[in-house]
Amino acid sequence: MAKARKDNKGRALRKGECQRKSDGTYLYAYQDFLGKRQYIYARDLQTLREKEKQALKDEMDGVDTDTARRMTVNELFDRYIATRYDLKKTTLKNYLCTYDYHIRGGFGKKRVADVKYSDVKLFYLHLLNDCNLMLSTLGTIHSILHSLFQVAVRDGMVRNNPSDNMIAEVGRKAGKKSRPRSALTEEQQKTFMGYVAGKPKLRRWLPLFTVMFGTGCRIGELLGLQWENVDFDNGFINIDHSLTFQNREHRKCYFTIDKPKTEKAVRIVPMVDSVYEALRKEYARQEREGFSKEVIDGREGFVFIDPNGRLYNNHKVNYKISYIVRKYNEEERKEAEKENREPLALPHFSCHSFRHTFCARLCENEVNLKVIQDVMGHSSITTTMDVYAEVSSAKKKEALKEISDKLSFI
Repeated sequence: MAKARKDNKGRALRKGECQRKSDGTYLYAYQDFLGKRQYIYARDLQTLREKEKQALKDEMDGVDTDTARRMTVNELFDRYIATRYDLKKTTLKNYLCTYDYHIRGGFGKKRVADVKYSDVKLFYLHLLNDCNLMLSTLGTIHSILHSLFQVAVRDGMVRNNPSDNMIAEVGRKAGKKSRPRSALTEEQQKTFMGYVAGKPKLRRWLPLFTVMFGTGCRIGELLGLQWENVDFDNGFINIDHSLTFQNREHRKCYFTIDKPKTEKAVRIVPMVDSVYEALRKEYARQEREGFSKEVIDGREGFVFIDPNGRLYNNHKVNYKISYIVRKYNEEERKEAEKENREPLALPHFSCHSFRHTFCARLCENEVNLKVIQDVMGHSSITTTMDVYAEVSSAKKKEALKEISDKLSFI
């Protein structure tokens, strides 16, 4: 009968277990479900046997712990991103930039098998509290991490996704909320457009700003708009592509034509009177002075061009908006001081605020959410309801006043 092997404390060791004489480390050797030799190490026998039980459970469930131990989160991300052939160029670029900036240098070096629920939670809290990230930015990071760990679950590397339901819990504990999406009030909208119209050097921006306020289209959809997409006879704009401004190495940039953000974003947008008139005048001006000669991915005849016939990019439009707001606020403060009143300052806003503003006006005047969803090109009605369905406080007061009048018999 074979003599039982024992550790240095006289305890009997099981099959596959041994203890190294050099440093007293315990080791368990076994074959995984693929027939590959695997090893488990521990400083004490109790810990080793707990790991043995987990390894047996993983083997029974078909969990590939060996790959998870060897693969880092960075390597998992690279594998995940290689499968996302369906991502738009801009989305892919945002994913890569976000991951490289916030994850790759630190958290991304962890082994997939070592990432636990508490690791993800501490990482999120660090980003919120120490890095002062907004909850909306953390939401993007969470979307990436949750997706790639879901790949690990489906590939059998881990049993559960350690980031499940994490963003809501961390947001509550950190006491942070997402930054509200900004929509201008009617007064702010009229003030901005009135200031632009009153400055000769800014008037060339009026057609673009009018269409931005009057359609709610995404900035890429409008900057890529062609005259063939504008149906003056029927009063519609056909949105079927988007213009993207790409960064290239050595600081060179270029335009590309891409599909709209979602399938729902391919849509027909009715032209309100102000949009129709603005585009009519712009077309007449270009008939006199010349149309765009730019050709991007085989497309030409673009609507919005600068005085030199070149296309705008979203960065230039955002810069001009900031410039206009800054100049207006400077002048308004001086006027307010002279007239001894409070200045009517404009808030800082971006291209996307035009879209939020248009949707706010829709929600103030249109109760059919499906109509709003179709015009805005939202992929989900939830977006229309949860994100854009907030109306101005003045409109809320009007609605409550109407209810109050109707319930005056109480």
